[in-house]
Amino acid sequence: MKMHRRNRMAEAEYDQLSALLDRFKQEKAMNLEMLDGFFSALHCSPETTQPSAYLPELWGGGELLDEEDFESDQQANTFMELVMRFWNDVLSRLESEEVFLPILLSDESGKLFSGNDWAKGFMRGTEFNYSDWLDLMQNDEHGGLFVTIFALCHEHDPDPDMRPYKEPVSEALREKLLIGLSAGVMHTYRYFEPHRKMAARLAKHEKTFRRERTKVGRNDPCPCGSGKKYKKCCGQVTLH
Repeated sequence: MKMHRRNRMAEAEYDQLSALLDRFKQEKAMNLEMLDGFFSALHCSPETTQPSAYLPELWGGGELLDEEDFESDQQANTFMELVMRFWNDVLSRLESEEVFLPILLSDESGKLFSGNDWAKGFMRGTEFNYSDWLDLMQNDEHGGLFVTIFALCHEHDPDPDMRPYKEPVSEALREKLLIGLSAGVMHTYRYFEPHRKMAARLAKHEKTFRRERTKVGRNDPCPCGSGKKYKKCCGQVTLH
């Protein structure tokens, strides 16, 4: 089902979330650009990742938010509300028929940054359900979707051998890389769509099975139809 634009955030909300993210001082904490890439990867993923697993990545590790990162409980609650709004915002952009436009930070003059943080955030998102992502990355037909993301992610890598370019990236080349990034994300989202639908159907079936399954007492007739009491039949397997 297509997401409606009512799930999109206002510019003021982007700014507010960006300012709150900047309060985190941990080395691996994310800014808004990195978070956009991170959430994009999670939405593209063939499997659902629970918030309890991915949220600590936002502030750089640790299960719980540090109270010292916020001025009040209200500010912390506002942060979490904006994060969930942003989660839906990213999905809205992926689900729309428009070209996916990543959120890139800009300097005071309005010039967009490199896209490096976005690519790093996306690659951090692929660490969840990595075996599925690895299959795609090594796919001869579709693995090329990651070329531009890899290039931007490792542009300034501490290891020179990981850098895709020996010379500084020109504005023309960067624009080409960012266009390739947008196209690659959309193709990846569509590539894993059948996997996500299958996972959703299986999850729904499992939930329905658990809801419909009735509890059997130890002295009740075994539901397998043997005529024996449950504790003398299938219940023995459960007990042992």
